[in-house]
Amino acid sequence: MSFDRRDFLKSAGAIGALAAAGCAPGPSTTPARTLGTGLARGLTLLSFRDGTLDRLGAKTAKGILDVARAAELLRLYAPSTLDDLLQQEDGPSVQAVVEAALTTPAAAPAFRPEEGLVYGPLVRRPDKIVCVGLNYRRHAEEVGAAIPAHPVLFNKFNASLNTHRGTVTLPVDLATQFDYEVELVIVIGRTAKRVSEAEALSHVAGYATGNDFTARDLQNGRGGQWMVGKALDGFAPIGPYLVTADQVDPDNLTIECRVNGETRQSSSTSDFIFGTRQMVSYISQYFTLKPGDLIFTGTPAGVIQGMAPERRQWLKPGDAVACSVQGLGELAFTLT
Repeated sequence: MSFDRRDFLKSAGAIGALAAAGCAPGPSTTPARTLGTGLARGLTLLSFRDGTLDRLGAKTAKGILDVARAAELLRLYAPSTLDDLLQQEDGPSVQAVVEAALTTPAAAPAFRPEEGLVYGPLVRRPDKIVCVGLNYRRHAEEVGAAIPAHPVLFNKFNASLNTHRGTVTLPVDLATQFDYEVELVIVIGRTAKRVSEAEALSHVAGYATGNDFTARDLQNGRGGQWMVGKALDGFAPIGPYLVTADQVDPDNLTIECRVNGETRQSSSTSDFIFGTRQMVSYISQYFTLKPGDLIFTGTPAGVIQGMAPERRQWLKPGDAVACSVQGLGELAFTLT
């Protein structure tokens, strides 16, 4: 069942009023989805850890809202994780809970400060993680590659996913040439199968900051097969936030990477060879994109591999990497 914006605002306002008045379903009633399915709008979402569990959070002016806790206090329905939100297309339910929590004193215990929060993987169970290589003109030029006629695709695995403030363990027994690649990540929100460029972005839930961490000697030394150098455990940090698509102009964002405080990459997604519409449409011709799937969109110029050989100082244990995409927050991680 689809759900339009006008219906959402009407229903969310009614639910908020009921919650404020203490007229929500009683404790013996199991809350159920009532608002239909659709993409979330106007939200900045995240995953955080509570003991051994991942929980869905929403960044607000009052702090980080534990969405499931707020739903419990307000006796409303909400998915408990960001994976559930995406894969069940539960945007309207989450918006209703956030709106009610911001206006209802009963939800106050569900807010927590972001300081000290332990972040989980932004998503944990995408059906697929598709990556686009050589997608910035200046990056293709710096590594001496021809401008591709079609998007260059490879993949990562769920075991590659890593967190904001996480660590990447370097497999130093397998490789020595470790490199950073800050990237804009597209998060799919509606099933996309052979969609046109014109309709492609209507299938996007939001965007996040990511890093396509790479072992260059494995990427370049295994017969041209990139996957082995890019899909190792922990080699796909992403986060801290998913910013809903309605708030982002994905093809005009400043993008940067810093190593130990030194800026290494500084560019804009306007340097894309293939824009976000083209990437989503092209990939969907070959693979059905499902809610929760991730697309890493390529990295700009400034990688270590693009430097003259005598200037290359590969990443090493103890280095700190910070990545930012305009409006999406800073992703930070350390190497061990």
